[in-house]
Amino acid sequence: MMSETTSLSSGDKIDMHSSTLMDDPDLLGTHPIFPSTYRPFLDELCSTTKFTKSEIRFLYRGFKQECPGGIVQEDTFKDIYAKFFPYGNSSVYAHLVFKAFDITSCGAITFKDMVLTLSILLRGSNREKLKWIFSRLYDLNGNGYITKLEFFNIISAIHDLVGVSKQVEDRKTKDHADKIFNKFDINRDGIVTIEEFLESCLKDELILKSLQAFNNTL
Repeated sequence: MMSETTSLSSGDKIDMHSSTLMDDPDLLGTHPIFPSTYRPFLDELCSTTKFTKSEIRFLYRGFKQECPGGIVQEDTFKDIYAKFFPYGNSSVYAHLVFKAFDITSCGAITFKDMVLTLSILLRGSNREKLKWIFSRLYDLNGNGYITKLEFFNIISAIHDLVGVSKQVEDRKTKDHADKIFNKFDINRDGIVTIEEFLESCLKDELILKSLQAFNNTL
């Protein structure tokens, strides 16, 4: 659990008892382009996420500092990703993650989108996290299963992200995608269902360990 006074950055302290969130007129107003999605009320977020009111206030303060307009457009999101991965091409992977966070598919990430997603990634069980990864990130067309092409597209985006050489990318990406897909496709029917995905991941110690990296207290 976070302390009552939390630091966003060096020397910048936030009083967790302040009325940062609910007294902010920007939050309670509506956005001219996305009026139906830009009303993330504190009580609602507390009831639908695993965050406390203090933690939501902390998240909102950081969100407003980075996104004064109250929403994150895809171009801005890609720019942020590019700063974290300067040696690769982060555009495709950033697009996939942006779509995953954009819960309402309105073309922008709202504060509510961000909090609902982080609640799963930071506070959810391993099963909840894996369900999010499957449905929001891997199942690109939303039909309820993953094909080998979808796996290839994800692995290719990750290789671009970390800067894998184009000279070896196609072969390495295909080999990597085939290896993962064959592991998950338990009944060898050419698709990976959510049940197969969960069963495979929950038995893999490396995957489970990587999921723990998401565990965090604000």
